[in-house]
Amino acid sequence: MPDDSRWMRLALGLGARGDGQVWPNPAVGCVIVKHGRVIGRGWTQPGGRPHAEVVALAQAGDAAAGATAYITLEPCAHWGQTPPCADALIRASVARVVVALTDPDPRTDGGGIARLRAAGIAVTTGVLQQDAARAHRGFVSRVVAGRPRLTLKLATSFDGRIATATGESQWITGPEARRAVHAMRMRHDAVMVGAGTVRADDPSLTVRGMGAVRQPVRVVLSRHLDLPMDSQLARTAADVPVWLLCGPGADPARRAAWQGQGARCLTVAPGAGGQIDPAAALAVLGGAGLTSVFCEGGGALAASLLAGDLVDDLVGVTAGLAIGAEGQPGIGAMGLAALAEAPRFRLRATRPVAGDVLHEWTRAD
Repeated sequence: MPDDSRWMRLALGLGARGDGQVWPNPAVGCVIVKHGRVIGRGWTQPGGRPHAEVVALAQAGDAAAGATAYITLEPCAHWGQTPPCADALIRASVARVVVALTDPDPRTDGGGIARLRAAGIAVTTGVLQQDAARAHRGFVSRVVAGRPRLTLKLATSFDGRIATATGESQWITGPEARRAVHAMRMRHDAVMVGAGTVRADDPSLTVRGMGAVRQPVRVVLSRHLDLPMDSQLARTAADVPVWLLCGPGADPARRAAWQGQGARCLTVAPGAGGQIDPAAALAVLGGAGLTSVFCEGGGALAASLLAGDLVDDLVGVTAGLAIGAEGQPGIGAMGLAALAEAPRFRLRATRPVAGDVLHEWTRAD
């Protein structure tokens, strides 16, 4: 129908309000329309419940009978911590359901659509499917590939440096660009860095200046857990989640010390050279329920993720200054011998942010 795309676009916009706030659930949007008028709107609420359909149906009330529901992801057909949304739509006596994307979760995977049709409800699928696939790509990645979607962010000088030779890095980019990065953190389930970044910069990795939000999990890859116990992460681990991904040989005393501070320590299988295997690390995070991770460095971690073909999106913030070859590169050595071996990304958007330039890229395949 001609208006289907219009209402589904609204549902996608609503669903985006849950980005970074609803894991391990998907950030779904739902719009209920009757006689060309919206009578109910909903999106997955912080923490993952209630689901978008339940919120929209509650707003619509009895008027939902005979209406059309536009939903960005197939309504769930299984019992979890809440009843199936497909059953809620059936009880509300909606006449039609329009679904953008089928849910790949084996507990649903077409079952929600089949249940609706069996109850006599007309179902249309595939409306704005590509847009919905992008909106739900983190959830789909966790279900299908077993790992969260990964965005790699690099804030660099014009010549690709993240610090001077002495390690000075604050600040290469301006305050407006840093605020934009906080907004990106807010839309991800977790922020991830390597141990070297924690030792060098003592970051807090929290979202600031965005009001009351569900803070992202702060993830650090540290093979030996040799991290300073007086760091901002240690001091705030009881208040904002800190997950430490360590190797099997990590010092038990250090593990106990961090757990005593409130951190969660997760063991990851070693990869080449005994370092933490980045693919195994992401699998651990996916198994823990994360659907999207925002990686902010450092250079060695960025190189390992790119070399392992684990980066789904790139975000670059480039400042108009040059540091020179003696500065620290944004990406460490990747061992490439030919351009054909280099991972390529496709430009999605670029815009000025005060005196800096923000550019976003996605996988070229």
